[in-house]
Amino acid sequence: MKTIGLLGGMSWESTVSYYTLLNRMTRQRLGGLHSAKILLYSFNFAEIEALQNQGDWHRATELMVAAAENLESAGADCLLIGTNTMHRMADEVASALTIPLLHIADVTAQAVNERGARAPLLLATKYTMEEAFYRDRLRKNGVTALIPQRLDRESVHRVIYDELCQGLVLPASKRAYLDIVARAIELGADSVILGCTEVALLVAASDFNVPTFDTTSLHAQAAIEFALG
Repeated sequence: MKTIGLLGGMSWESTVSYYTLLNRMTRQRLGGLHSAKILLYSFNFAEIEALQNQGDWHRATELMVAAAENLESAGADCLLIGTNTMHRMADEVASALTIPLLHIADVTAQAVNERGARAPLLLATKYTMEEAFYRDRLRKNGVTALIPQRLDRESVHRVIYDELCQGLVLPASKRAYLDIVARAIELGADSVILGCTEVALLVAASDFNVPTFDTTSLHAQAAIEFALG
């Protein structure tokens, strides 16, 4: 079994999901008392969020690279960035390592293509929805993602930072997300990408009548496939 390096704490609410999924998937594969070998570097998300808000992506990249190098030095055989948004600096992190970085958008695009979806709606932070780094990576893999309308994007982002990252899962916010998806389907979306690792804390595939792609689960599955060969 290979060791999975995980950059977490962005937020720790979704890092809990990663840890649970990685261990549960390992036990499902191997049985008994088996669990995943994981090296975790957990950031103080308040510091990362402040850099995001200031647009200081250079400093955020420096922190991500340093943490990734620490995990490789400690014995990680691959690296996961446990957040969609911070894949903004995935190329810089990957170039600093000799171990592979498993990119969350790559495994998501693979799943979208396998289901034959052509116009997935991307639910994520404003950075992931509005900047090019994530949608371009999907497009490179043959997936053209749609994003919600402006006011809906603001609502999705606010719920992530003000609620989900702080452990709040509110019925009203779930209804708002369901309404946002319904409007997007009316405009042509044929599937949904839960493109923030916290979004799956609020909604799940069972809430929708279209294919739904949980990026956290897909990312964890890719890591287990790597670790267990």
